Amino acid sequence: MKYGISNLSIVPVRSEPQERSEMCTQILFGEHYTIMEESAKWCRIKLTFDEYEGWIDQKMVNEVSEKIFLQSVGVAHFVTTDLINNVQLKGSRSNFLIVAGSFLPQFNKASRSFRIGKVNYKIIRNSITSPQQTIREVIIENALKYLNAPYLWGGKSPLGIDCSGFTQVLYKMAGIPIPRDAHQQALLGDNLTFVEEALPGDLAFFDNDEGAIIHVGVMLETNKVIHSSGKVRIDKIDHFGIFNVDTGRYTHQMRLMRRIIND
Repeated sequence: MKYGISNLSIVPVRSEPQERSEMCTQILFGEHYTIMEESAKWCRIKLTFDEYEGWIDQKMVNEVSEKIFLQSVGVAHFVTTDLINNVQLKGSRSNFLIVAGSFLPQFNKASRSFRIGKVNYKIIRNSITSPQQTIREVIIENALKYLNAPYLWGGKSPLGIDCSGFTQVLYKMAGIPIPRDAHQQALLGDNLTFVEEALPGDLAFFDNDEGAIIHVGVMLETNKVIHSSGKVRIDKIDHFGIFNVDTGRYTHQMRLMRRIIND
């Protein structure tokens, strides 16, 4: 078995081993994966964080030894919360940008340094969550940073993000791992009966005419939801669904609400 830890800001993961195949998700910097299958140009990988599988370009693979993989995957990682951060290779002027939700393996808070294998990095700036903040406050504070980020199918970054990528990254930054897709997330936690019961950070799910869950959003204060639809936006919500404040019509029909956070 082979292993990898991403050393690139964003790696597109495709459903099939070809460039024109849809992007089903993204690997963010520092995320771990197992290499399941290889060809000359493509690798089928399985992400450790959410067990999502797909194909990535062979040129984007950063293979590490089993020892390094197991040493790194078995510890808690620091997760970036600023939308964009500048990272430098230590001892070099080489630098690049990473996005919110990235892992910093073996992070040292004092020196702001971390490493992947034998390569050492330093992060220039990243907000440190106040210990006084509740999980719900962290989720909402980070959610508002994404306002107007464009919708992108399979996206997980402020430069393009889909609805379930948005909720997954927000919960990741708050220290709660949840699955990648909306229908998987809808199986977690406890059911809420009324919109009025929802607290900031709870999740609302929406279905299509066939009953399939196709959308998810994060509850704000009563009767408001933040979600990725065209862009990350705030709309009204009631027991019928999401009411778009710009068009003056319902865009998503309510299926259920779930509470994952244990207060």
